[in-house]
Amino acid sequence: MVKPVIGRKTNKNPPFFSHEFVIQNHADIVSCAVMVFLVGLMVQSTSPIASIFISLHHNVSGVEATRDTPKGEPFFYEAGWKDGCAVFFYSLVCIVIHAIIQEYFLDKISKKFHLSKSRLSALNDSGQLIVFQLMTFAWGGDAIFREGFLFNIPQLWDGYPNHPMSFLLKLWWIVQAAYWVHTIPELYFQRIKKDEWAARIRQATVAFTFVVLAYFFKFQRVGVALIVLHSLAEFVAHSYRLNSILRGEKDDMLDKFLTLLNGTVFVTVRLCSLVLGVLTFYFGLAGAAPLAIRVAALSLLVSFQVYLMFNFISETMKQRQEALQLAQSKPKKEKKEKPKKEKVKKVHHEESDLPEVDQNTNKTLRQRQTAAAKK
Repeated sequence: MVKPVIGRKTNKNPPFFSHEFVIQNHADIVSCAVMVFLVGLMVQSTSPIASIFISLHHNVSGVEATRDTPKGEPFFYEAGWKDGCAVFFYSLVCIVIHAIIQEYFLDKISKKFHLSKSRLSALNDSGQLIVFQLMTFAWGGDAIFREGFLFNIPQLWDGYPNHPMSFLLKLWWIVQAAYWVHTIPELYFQRIKKDEWAARIRQATVAFTFVVLAYFFKFQRVGVALIVLHSLAEFVAHSYRLNSILRGEKDDMLDKFLTLLNGTVFVTVRLCSLVLGVLTFYFGLAGAAPLAIRVAALSLLVSFQVYLMFNFISETMKQRQEALQLAQSKPKKEKKEKPKKEKVKKVHHEESDLPEVDQNTNKTLRQRQTAAAKK
């Protein structure tokens, strides 16, 4: 008869539709929902409904106009109410991608480094954001390069409000809104502590509001430039944060380099965002957009940049004060250890002052004492 092993936990599946079941299997459940939309797109009777959620709509090129256009001619889009359905569908896709990154990358890293609960929460947050910010910067930068905004800045406001978007640029905006929408249910799926909910909900709300305002007020061109700049600063900041989480507070060359890079990029991005905002909303859109909208947009942009700069300065001063306090506490420990070393040096110094005959006598006595002790 085999005796049961004491202390071994039985792996019991949680009951269906319970909170634990939904949390453990939320990625599979959402994947099934995504598959329903994709299968619905293939069936002729449900294809019109499924296409509202999957495809991009509000094509300003026109159906009849595209028949006469050459093959490969790009289509252009504008904002509309159907974009809300697309945001909902792509937020489900973001949940699935979030679960993949969490399971195959972040969970393995956390097991390797044996992090505490607070550091684990910070790792998951920065790990997800660093992937999103890198995607935002690369995809948005490619759109800026393709649209020609990089070498022709007046295109950011020329022709306003007739600013149609290419397919990739509109999809980029949809994914931006979908990502911040998906962060709200992730608070429940990832078991985030309730004391962290307020900060994360505030962050998602501010980002989603900025995306929606820039998108529906037809500031997509200047908006993509501002978000790409912001994503660069956020990517560097979360890289610096991940280094601190995984390597601890090591004052080495890598930590100094990331600290300098983080501060330099942050200040540069804030200044470039302010200059770009003033050029667009104060000078470029003068006469093209209503004064109230221009003033409101510029005020929001300036207030946000000042708020970020204030938080950055406050955090930097706090870290310097902590480093100064740590540096002041180190010399006290060194002073306590010095007297022991001085006593040892003093004995050797006193013996070296004796004549050679006395020194040889002392050595002979020490050798005899050692031999007697061995016997």
